[in-house]
Amino acid sequence: MRKQIGEPSAAVLDVGSFSARLVVLAKGGSPLDPALSHQTRLRLDRELDDDGNLTRRGIDAVSSAVEAGMTIAAKHGVEDVYPLATSSIRDAGNAKQVVRDVEKAAGVKLRFLTGRREAELAYVGARRWYGASAGRLLVLDIGGGTVELAAGDAEEAGFAHSLPLGARSLTRDWFSTECPSPKVVRAMREHVLDEVSDAMQDVLPQIRDHHAVGCSKVLRQLARLAGDRPSRSRELHLDDLRAWIPRLAKLPAKRRAELPGISRQRSHQALAGAIVAEALLTLAGGQVAICPWSTRDGLLLGMLDGLVTLDGKPAKAA
Repeated sequence: MRKQIGEPSAAVLDVGSFSARLVVLAKGGSPLDPALSHQTRLRLDRELDDDGNLTRRGIDAVSSAVEAGMTIAAKHGVEDVYPLATSSIRDAGNAKQVVRDVEKAAGVKLRFLTGRREAELAYVGARRWYGASAGRLLVLDIGGGTVELAAGDAEEAGFAHSLPLGARSLTRDWFSTECPSPKVVRAMREHVLDEVSDAMQDVLPQIRDHHAVGCSKVLRQLARLAGDRPSRSRELHLDDLRAWIPRLAKLPAKRRAELPGISRQRSHQALAGAIVAEALLTLAGGQVAICPWSTRDGLLLGMLDGLVTLDGKPAKAA
């Protein structure tokens, strides 16, 4: 007999570049042990045309993945699912068409969060992971299209910001070949550092003593690559990372995928991700702890506790 989860519950269908993942938490549950989880693989990074539009094949793949996730949820008695579309769809040139076509095919209207709201929810996820005893947190999240920054010492972030410096976007905009020249790499490093510095300059004096944590697969894979060892308790250190940047620049994607921690799906954007991480760590004190919870987890936990409404907004603003 199929297990019925019932209410109250929190459910998110997270549609990203590489997968559409349904996660459901029952009352009192945790992302560590979801009541239901289902994943459909996607490769939307391969389905963007030269104008940045998602192809028909990509739209159809999203429609099928959304329909599958919603069908699984319904079979387990879960009706209220937040269909979260991340930057891979939000930033597509034809995002509105994608939303219309998916709704027509799957009966579900995809929703977007602003970059700032993604940063705030990543902070919520990290805060819940570390608990109140962690004190002041600086949360860093490198996605495919954007980078999210958030900081604070309470349940909600006091500072939240989003930058268009995602690993996928920078790879597309800066690297015409898999192995860019040292000149191009140097120029990109300078550009990213300038952008991050400008975004954080007003808050740098207040966050210098914050505990920096990284909440993304990009940072998790880089930590594994750049010397993540038991003695370093899941951390990424700036000196280790810098040593890898010129080495990544000399390797094609296929060779990068053979390195520790670097997945085949993200190997082509590993260099750009490392350059963004370098800029963040430069301003964050030289090291970052790796946190397994991020935006989706913050959204789920907030919904479960009644702090976030079904449209992803803070309950007090509803």
